[in-house]
Amino acid sequence: MLTRVIPLLALVLASPALAGDPAKGEETFKKCKSCHSIIAPDGTAVQKGGKTGPNLYGVVGRAAASAPDFKYGEGMLELNAKGVVWDEEQIAAYLADPTAWVKATTGDAAAKSKMSFKLPNEEDAANMAAYLATNK
Repeated sequence: MLTRVIPLLALVLASPALAGDPAKGEETFKKCKSCHSIIAPDGTAVQKGGKTGPNLYGVVGRAAASAPDFKYGEGMLELNAKGVVWDEEQIAAYLADPTAWVKATTGDAAAKSKMSFKLPNEEDAANMAAYLATNK
């Protein structure tokens, strides 16, 4: 399994960072609304959505697995223990293949992500990360 993670990590690290387009990312977020919402601390709904995943308001700059009132899986909790803080590049890489990214980032071949959705298009992932960065 680790033999699959290492090439993915090498690809992610070797890929030039794309500057994402937040407007396109907002459109792409429609794919995420069934599980995620973006709700400001004052209760303003930037994007209404599901509660299967954590609220993504302020995710850029936030420690992994730190949204209040959300029950994270062990893989994400390992990231939190390692002190991982989300930035646009990490979010874009995570979106491409969440479980592979969690395995590579934790160094734990058995680690998993509860998120099964993948956004493998690099431009879409960069746009989504840029959009999420605007919500803080």
